[in-house]
Amino acid sequence: MPQLSGDGQLGAALQAAARGWHVFPLTPGSKRPAVRDWESRATTDPDHISRWWREGPYNVGLATGPSQLVVVDLDTPKGDDDVPPPDWARPGITDGTDVLALIAERREQPYPSGTFTVRTGRGGSHLYFRAPAGQQLRNTGGKLGWKVDTRAAGGYVVAAGSIVDGRPYETVLDTAPVALPGWLADALTTQLAPPPVRMPSTVPGRRAVGLVRTVLEAGEGERNNRLYWAALRAYENGAEAADRVAAALVDAAVSVGLPEREARATVASAERRIRGVR
Repeated sequence: MPQLSGDGQLGAALQAAARGWHVFPLTPGSKRPAVRDWESRATTDPDHISRWWREGPYNVGLATGPSQLVVVDLDTPKGDDDVPPPDWARPGITDGTDVLALIAERREQPYPSGTFTVRTGRGGSHLYFRAPAGQQLRNTGGKLGWKVDTRAAGGYVVAAGSIVDGRPYETVLDTAPVALPGWLADALTTQLAPPPVRMPSTVPGRRAVGLVRTVLEAGEGERNNRLYWAALRAYENGAEAADRVAAALVDAAVSVGLPEREARATVASAERRIRGVR
């Protein structure tokens, strides 16, 4: 199993900070922040970083907003039941990289390569780009397409040098990030509608939409936790339409990358907890 010493992870954090990227500690072996208010506390100060990493072998989180980065997260399927939705179910589409290639082809643009690239623990890719000046982009989950998320203002990524579930995050192209291509920036700002989900008509719209939005806007490493929280809220009042809200939550979770089986299991767990308490 790959392992990094605390010094190795400290070195990775300092290296990222030397590039001007704001880092903060993640719980060892996971993607979860190890500090509260991580975005405001993320730093490039080597002394501060050294003090953090003396406390333990933390993974390295990189706050994309303060770092003036947009990171395109190209994910891979998480199991046999994690298959492309109908809009993307076509020959040659197997993961987020294929989807991004098709998006570029449709827009008659070159594939956005040649920028700083990290291979994720599960074999996906993080493409790092400089954020466009004067334009604040935020996180997206599946807005561009299946298995394609972005992290920008308000988001973070697991940085190279980290290990999650025994799998390393590794730099595969060590070069300065290039500017986010204009066509990608346009796609992120003009395609504002989230992936379609079933909105239950018998539940007050604001409450249902709010819970679904919580799942749709989940960042990397937050999807399952947000889905569980939203499902608890759906079931805790015993509303007659709770099952319909739960179905919408499952759809939302699948649209941002959770396998359907995992999403349904998470919602079922929340239902059991609430009904067990009752």
